[in-house]
Amino acid sequence: MLGFSTLDYIALVAFLAAWIAYHHLMEGVWSTQRTLNRRMDVFRLEWMQRMLARENRIVDAQIIAALQNGTAFFASTSLLAIGAALAILRSAEDVMAIFADMPFVEPPNRTAWEMKTFGITVIFAYAFFKFAWAYRLFNYSTILLGSTPPAAQAGEPEAQRHALRVARMATLAGRHFNRGQRAFFFAIGYLGWYINAWVFMAATTALFLVMLNRQYGADSHWVFGDKDAHEATR
Repeated sequence: MLGFSTLDYIALVAFLAAWIAYHHLMEGVWSTQRTLNRRMDVFRLEWMQRMLARENRIVDAQIIAALQNGTAFFASTSLLAIGAALAILRSAEDVMAIFADMPFVEPPNRTAWEMKTFGITVIFAYAFFKFAWAYRLFNYSTILLGSTPPAAQAGEPEAQRHALRVARMATLAGRHFNRGQRAFFFAIGYLGWYINAWVFMAATTALFLVMLNRQYGADSHWVFGDKDAHEATR
């Protein structure tokens, strides 16, 4: 069916399962406060609470602008990746001929090749929408920042609630940005499918473990002064 073997379908299911599992580990039902992402959520709230006490909030606005610029870069890169994937799809015969001469590459099937390319195009399209929405949410964060009560009212309940709103908006923007980057990372593993299903599964597994290490590993905890992680990196 569609030129795929049973092993191809197993590899694809494993890829999707790894993506979904990682999502739940980072921000879903299995997530914990130990992840680097969740720890940064706490610091976003702390940032906005301290922002309340500042009369001059130019630096805070510049930080959000910098986050917007980084998000815009990745959104633009996503569009370039989509264009490249579509170009490969258009030149399928030429690219398949190149891959056919590479070692360990299974004999390419035109239908399977096009479906694989369509899949990676969908991944980059997903990444673009996530980055574009994150950019918009950072814009909303700037608007909320601009409507923050003056420093003289920092102790009032409404000001505290407003700081929470700004922090939540920035956190939501960060989560969508992380999802876009996650799509980029998993796209690297997906490229292994162009070689064969075994490489696809191996690349997905390696990528999954590396990404978990970035979130739970000693380096991330050393930054926050966790004793065990500090001892492990000495």
